[in-house]
Amino acid sequence: MSGIISPQWPLADKINVLTTTRMGGVSVAPFNEFNLADHVGDDAKAVTSNRNQLVQNLHLPTSPVWLKQTHSTRVVDAAIAVGKDIEADALYTQQAKTVCAIMTADCLPLVLSDAEGECIAVVHAGWRGLVNGVIENTVAAMGSHCRPTLAWLGPAIGPQAFEVKQDVYQAYVNKSISFQACFKPRSQQVWDLDIYAAARIVLSNCSIEHVYGGDLCTYTDAERFFSYRRDGITGRQATLAWKNK
Repeated sequence: MSGIISPQWPLADKINVLTTTRMGGVSVAPFNEFNLADHVGDDAKAVTSNRNQLVQNLHLPTSPVWLKQTHSTRVVDAAIAVGKDIEADALYTQQAKTVCAIMTADCLPLVLSDAEGECIAVVHAGWRGLVNGVIENTVAAMGSHCRPTLAWLGPAIGPQAFEVKQDVYQAYVNKSISFQACFKPRSQQVWDLDIYAAARIVLSNCSIEHVYGGDLCTYTDAERFFSYRRDGITGRQATLAWKNK
């Protein structure tokens, strides 16, 4: 297990945030090596071994809270999701040492927090979830506890690799004309989407101006990252966040 990605941001002493890479586990091709997903066809024993390695090698305070992700906009409190197969695409918590987790392989993993690291959230934001409001829903769910002001954008598919059709372009532009700047035409009715730029627009609209990360590409960096767009059958990396105290 190696090559962990962590943010360079002001909350490093308050909360732990990281994204795993594909390196260092026991899964074999096409899930090689450190696949953490149990829904992609990988050997169950290999996934269990990788998840155990994740907890042990990173000295996690508890096992991560995993979700059954469906590209929805549903947000849940991690306290009610522990040990359950809950369908949702974002988790938040105020509790110390509760490890919130989401899995991705091109979609955008997003971490939100207030300035003091009192309430944190992890968000799975694919193009559907992002345009349909998963970030806004997460900010609203956190709102009864804190006002998130910082965000970290973890590894996702880069703007030169994320080809989408006219229906995706139309869905974004119908929501806000400001999203037009996130698309570059590739050919007739085919576009490249900058999901990082789209997320920054949503975050700005939510009054979250301190945004970090957003400079990696899962599609082009095959050594470090799983990519569904690139490989089809593949594993998943995880983005984790937990409060120190």
